[in-house]
Amino acid sequence: MNVIVDWLTEPLQFDFMRRALLVSATAGLVCAVLSCWVTLIGWSLLGDAIAHAVLPGVVLSYLLGLPFAVGAFLFGGLAVTLIGVVRDTTRIKGDAAIGVVFTGLFALGLVLVSKTPSQIDLNHILFGNVLGVSDGDIAQVLGIGALTLAVVLHKRRDLTLYAFDPVHAHAIGLKPKRLGALLLMLLALTVVVALQAVGIILVSAMLITPGVTAYLLTDRFERMLAIAVAISVGSCVLGTYLSFHADSSTGGTIVLCQAVVFAVVYLFAPRRGVLALAVRSRRQRRARTSVQ
Repeated sequence: MNVIVDWLTEPLQFDFMRRALLVSATAGLVCAVLSCWVTLIGWSLLGDAIAHAVLPGVVLSYLLGLPFAVGAFLFGGLAVTLIGVVRDTTRIKGDAAIGVVFTGLFALGLVLVSKTPSQIDLNHILFGNVLGVSDGDIAQVLGIGALTLAVVLHKRRDLTLYAFDPVHAHAIGLKPKRLGALLLMLLALTVVVALQAVGIILVSAMLITPGVTAYLLTDRFERMLAIAVAISVGSCVLGTYLSFHADSSTGGTIVLCQAVVFAVVYLFAPRRGVLALAVRSRRQRRARTSVQ
């Protein structure tokens, strides 16, 4: 028992760990909420695109002495706009437009980083630096996270209807295009929140894994939100602890925890797990055989 208590309390003796737990848990909460809508609408690739496309904005913000959030949000919006323009003005389909735009912007970011190697730590940008967050970083994460959650809470019914049935949403007077634009803006803000915790490369995992894991466990959206939040925040806290004791990458350990939870649910979920489906299929075959 003392070993467990020591395992839990030792990291809390350090200020940087308390800060890391706060930032990672906040990022996990915001990402989990958005991941449910991303999963239902089928925007997983778009979330990945925004996460990668913000790299040049982050680099430019650093060079100009601005908060990372400014450049990241601007380039997130630019990526969404460019994807829409390419898709609507050419024969290229949406997934191809997403691939072209996000890889192009990500490559631009890498070039900018390579031209200023002495000023920017590429690893911190790509993989996060949650153990080195400042008071300003914490204020930024908490502020943007609170704003994102407040907007989601206020518009949750409209956004949910848009996710399930945009045609019906339009029929009752809602504007699906405006709701889609709002959700994209919230997605860009969420990427900004998660950057400090896991970095650009792993943000997409934070935006996808909690939602798809919860989707395997329930058909009710409210319950899906609760499950996704529990999985994401729990993984963030556990991953931060494990990274401290194992001296491993914090962002990578957090995402690995989420991946392990997904694997367990994928195999053992009561209704949609692989094993449950196999057992149900075998029972049905036996029932048909006995009838014959």
